[in-house]
Amino acid sequence: MSDHALPAPHLLVVEDDPGIRNLLLRYFSHAGYLVSTAVTLTEVRHYIENSEISIILLDLMLPQESGYEVCRYIHQTTNAPIIMVTALAEIQDKIAGLNLGADDYISKPFDLAELEARVRAVLRRGDRPRKPSSLPDEYVFGPWKFVPAKRALYRASGVRLTLSGAETDLMLVFWQHQNTLLTRPDIINLIHGNPTALEERSIDLLVSRLRRKLAEGGRQLELIRTVRGDGYIFDPRVCIP
Repeated sequence: MSDHALPAPHLLVVEDDPGIRNLLLRYFSHAGYLVSTAVTLTEVRHYIENSEISIILLDLMLPQESGYEVCRYIHQTTNAPIIMVTALAEIQDKIAGLNLGADDYISKPFDLAELEARVRAVLRRGDRPRKPSSLPDEYVFGPWKFVPAKRALYRASGVRLTLSGAETDLMLVFWQHQNTLLTRPDIINLIHGNPTALEERSIDLLVSRLRRKLAEGGRQLELIRTVRGDGYIFDPRVCIP
């Protein structure tokens, strides 16, 4: 192996079913990933505190804590992206998971090749090279400072709001296309390079999450305006008094 070879991505599988857990361990280990497994929040906390986790596959139906509780902890303590892998396939379950900061969602039973493709896609989003000549380190509008490299929004008071990888991608797309009507396929294409890579409904969920984080004193400014039937327009001038 070359001295300059990149380390294998460290995948943490949080799954209580031993059959699925071992299947994912074998499959992703064979695919070149460093794989760890966990069942409880205590085990998840151990890996996050002692390892550099690249991505997490999270089951929602765990024996001790709710998967949503584990997701909330992960999102508050690390920037590692989360793909929820669960038998809970109802739309409200997906909405709840995405609202907590999950980057993607796949229902059981799943195809291993599709799951691996989703893992690669999420990791690519995090590793996407930036253009130093055209992308500043931070973006300031009104009381907000957006720092893509840290996946964060900062208030003028210094309060930090952590963004998921998907929220960061969306915020960056909006900033780079200010005052421009973007349809849902436009947004999906700008993030993933393919207008059909996600369900359009997922963009509505992402926009809803981002709007809540941009709320001013509980009041949501019209920074992201919905154009009914067409898409969204991001207008940072709304913050100018």
